[in-house]
Amino acid sequence: MTDAAAPISATSLAPRAPNEKRLLLAGFMAILAAGVGFGIRGGILGNWTSEFGFTGAELGAIGGAGFTGFCFGIILTGIIVDKVGYGTMTAAAFILHVASAVITLGATKGQDPHLAYNLLYWGTFVFALANGVLEGVANPLVATLFPQNRTHYLNILHASWPAGMVIGGLIGWTLGDAWSWKAQLALFLVPTVLYGVLFLGQRFPRSEAAVKGLGIGEMFKDVGLLGAAVASYLLALFSLGICRDSFGLEDGAAQTISYGIGALLVLLVGFATRFSLGAFLLFVLFIAHALVGAVELGTDTWIQNITGNILTSKEGKLLFVITSLLMFGLRFCAHFIEKTLRLSPVGLLLVCSVIAAIGLNLVSNADTFTMALIAVSVYALGKAFFWPTMLAIVGDRFPRTGAIAMSIMGGIGMMSAGLIGSVGLGYAKDRFAGEALATVDFVAYGTYQADKMSSFLFFEPVRGIDGATLKALQERPATERTDVEQTVVEASIAGDRKTLTVDSYIPAAMAVIFLVMLLYFRAVGGYKPVQLLQDPINNNITTKM
Repeated sequence: MTDAAAPISATSLAPRAPNEKRLLLAGFMAILAAGVGFGIRGGILGNWTSEFGFTGAELGAIGGAGFTGFCFGIILTGIIVDKVGYGTMTAAAFILHVASAVITLGATKGQDPHLAYNLLYWGTFVFALANGVLEGVANPLVATLFPQNRTHYLNILHASWPAGMVIGGLIGWTLGDAWSWKAQLALFLVPTVLYGVLFLGQRFPRSEAAVKGLGIGEMFKDVGLLGAAVASYLLALFSLGICRDSFGLEDGAAQTISYGIGALLVLLVGFATRFSLGAFLLFVLFIAHALVGAVELGTDTWIQNITGNILTSKEGKLLFVITSLLMFGLRFCAHFIEKTLRLSPVGLLLVCSVIAAIGLNLVSNADTFTMALIAVSVYALGKAFFWPTMLAIVGDRFPRTGAIAMSIMGGIGMMSAGLIGSVGLGYAKDRFAGEALATVDFVAYGTYQADKMSSFLFFEPVRGIDGATLKALQERPATERTDVEQTVVEASIAGDRKTLTVDSYIPAAMAVIFLVMLLYFRAVGGYKPVQLLQDPINNNITTKM
């Protein structure tokens, strides 16, 4: 694969603003705060299970809110950030982060389970909303500061995500037994204060499209009806869940309202763009990024829980920390890897997809800590470059969209992680664990099954193993379990292994998409960034590669 991008010169790496280092660091710290909060939440899922008796699907829905809220934040920010200013949006994100802590910490053991669920769900949603606003600022900001080397610097920016997960994982690993989950979660406010200080009083550059004077309708043209359809479908799924769970509407009414909202959003984009169909390549990238969100962040939501179930809770948290640290280091090496292997960003994504699929299959078969460490390290290597490299491709190929396409892509990834990845894996855990137990001991399945049904998209609703009961059995030494109790625990492990195997199909599908894209770019002369040109006579905007 030698479809490499044009070589990077020293001039192309020159700063684009006098405060570019501080802005890059501020963006790094902002995403770090999101990663810390995410890492801590992943480690306290077991606490929420034991305190409130949630099912796997309910925990998946709460974890999913950590992504869906992000979608709203990043898309709204991408549309308005060049109009209202980066400073205003970072201040809004700071306020939202503090508010999310207040809402989440309101959940208390012994209160009504429905109230506790809503507090945790909406607290997580507001936290994600703040994260989305911040990334809606940071991504186009870094892409504007470093237009000739976006893959490298966006990977550096997003190295803060696994760094935050390392810190969050270490908090759970070292303080999990001594501190309450509330005390642990509150620690994400420390990097929140730091990013607020770093952004305070700074001047920001504007995107290339904004400098050229393009209006929102013109920026949306490459997104068009196709791109809007992808985002609107995921937003309709989110609305469907809200109509059912929060407002108690019947399926028919909920679907009418939700898909009606999705159709209306597509029409609005159509009117704004004079019904431009949009760029087909961008549509494909949106689909691919939905898969990225599902497999990367959706899996991250559950990986501590799953590996901790297969091995021990402490080992699961340690594996999460080690692999996140590996991702942190790898994201500083994106430019070196591209240059050494002569890979374009698309070629890099193809290789990573294959490695990620192999890694998830290895994790599903690991039965010792050493085997699990090797397996999750392979998976970490595969997923390390997905998110920032996808953003870099959008920045390279669609500068006309300004911050909009990049923000919509981030929103699609997070929304998919919340609605498909996180919830889907929770459903898969319930389904496969329940099936494994029912196959071995149907009577035990009838005794230990959850009271609530788990459902996901168009799949048949199922009953998994009761979460609170399973947690109690897992915490009991194996020598103290009865044969039936041991069978229940082993069924849960078997379900987790099958869940990871099915999860590996997603990066395999991504590999097919990136292979087709690689062949396309080779056919048209190779991967090259696109530049905007402005005709000084009639003021028209054209593109150049």
